[in-house]
Amino acid sequence: MEYNQASKKLSAKERTKEEKGLFKPAVIKKTSGVLALFLLISILTPILAFAATGFSSDLKFADGKVTGQVYQDVYSPDGVTVYVYHDGQYVGTTTATYKNKDSVTGNTYYDLSSVSSVVNNTYKSIELRVFDPTDPAAVNGYVYKELQNSTYNNGGGYYGGGYGGGGIGSVNGSTINVSSNGDVDANTLADLFKTYDTVTLKLSGDVVSIPASALVDGKTIIIVFNNGTTYTLPTSAFNVDDLAKQLGVDVKDLKIKVESSKLSGDAAQAVQDAIEALGATALADSYDFKVTAVANGKSQDIDSFGNYYVSRTLPLNSESEQATGVVYDPETKQLSFVPSLFSKDSDGNAIVTIKRNSNSIYTAIKYSKTFDDIASHWAKVNIELLASKLVVDGVTDSEFQPDRNITRAEFAALVVRALGLNTNVSGSSFSDVQSNDWFAGVVAAAAKAGLVDGYEDGTFKPNNTINREELAAMVVRALKFAGVETSVSADKQAELLAKFADSSDIVWAQTEIAEAINAGLIEGMTDTTYVPRDSATRAQSATMLKRLLTTAKFID
Repeated sequence: MEYNQASKKLSAKERTKEEKGLFKPAVIKKTSGVLALFLLISILTPILAFAATGFSSDLKFADGKVTGQVYQDVYSPDGVTVYVYHDGQYVGTTTATYKNKDSVTGNTYYDLSSVSSVVNNTYKSIELRVFDPTDPAAVNGYVYKELQNSTYNNGGGYYGGGYGGGGIGSVNGSTINVSSNGDVDANTLADLFKTYDTVTLKLSGDVVSIPASALVDGKTIIIVFNNGTTYTLPTSAFNVDDLAKQLGVDVKDLKIKVESSKLSGDAAQAVQDAIEALGATALADSYDFKVTAVANGKSQDIDSFGNYYVSRTLPLNSESEQATGVVYDPETKQLSFVPSLFSKDSDGNAIVTIKRNSNSIYTAIKYSKTFDDIASHWAKVNIELLASKLVVDGVTDSEFQPDRNITRAEFAALVVRALGLNTNVSGSSFSDVQSNDWFAGVVAAAAKAGLVDGYEDGTFKPNNTINREELAAMVVRALKFAGVETSVSADKQAELLAKFADSSDIVWAQTEIAEAINAGLIEGMTDTTYVPRDSATRAQSATMLKRLLTTAKFID
């Protein structure tokens, strides 16, 4: 567009007249018209600049032909103008024509087949731009390159002032390459979820903001941070509608912010001090993972994912057969066991995968522990394994007392520890559990997770020894909480219990005992007896927990 009257040079005489306010009415009228036009453009520009635009996930350039669509969140009756470049040089301009409107996202799609008319099959790549880069008012958010005979999926985003030439990312297959500002475009993510169950976000930084409006239940997001860590987030792990209500915002304004930061300075030293106090060796740096719901200046930490175990990986600095993943509590300055597996990534680098239903500070350590009184005990290997992973403790530093009976509170503490549950849970529903009892937190956590029941009189009886019926029930519930299916049919249950001559002594946990036996968590005391009313020992408890953790794939 040309604005000759507004842009031509004024002569010295005209400038003098302008300064004196002596322009003729006709000139003033023309000038005011131009100003009105500029005003109209300035009013419309924000609308155009921030229209969400992108390309469909099936966009393809091969053999000189382009297939796929471009979408916008506004309808354009004249289609969408697309500028085509090859090796950075302008090739031509074409118009993508109306195809359909997506009733779910509200986006209008335009067919890109007309691009084929301005390219040829000698090109190895092309770039498609929705806004003319020669127009200083239009900022190009994306550049799309298509390799010959291959598909390269592309996401859309906001174009226009404020986002700069780099835009907010590009897409390759099911991976979104997120730019340095950490923003993920809702339309791009929603579009990929139509094709893929798992979408990877590859970051150039350590923070990502995921639009809640694009999340679909049953999908998975893998976040690859620039610091070498990863985070696997199941979209069903939280309810975006509830989060929006809690913040008093609309879902469309809500974002899920995920961060992974490597500890340094005093924070890193505090973890190192805890490792040294334990007599252990660090195998990895410490990382703090956070997930926060944010919108309109408001925020809320997402500290719990219920029974969804979210995985995150940390790079290892060294390896050991006596390795375990740990969580660090800044308040108590203590390390605790967290479910973890050790492996290699696709490049052959050693990593630890930590599984937990909440967030905190994580690292990996090498630690070995044994006790004088288990040297010839049948459960020696299991006890040493779990003691070295900080799951079980000794009665003293040198004694485990494997054949001593274990109480209900003690076993609840072990199960909660094995599952890596947060014990900062207040308020017990049991009349005989007081807030100042050492087991108050673990019993409350176990009850919240559905691992334990009280008695009909409202008590928990924490100091009673746990019997083998209760032991089986608690272990199988823990396995279910970890996401492992344990159900057996009525016929299978009858078959499993029939071999025990004392199965009639089972008072209430017939189903749980059958499930525990079927899952390999527990066995009879002999081939023909289960003895459900016998008290369980510390050695038996350690063995049950080792089987639980192995079956749940919480330890190697």
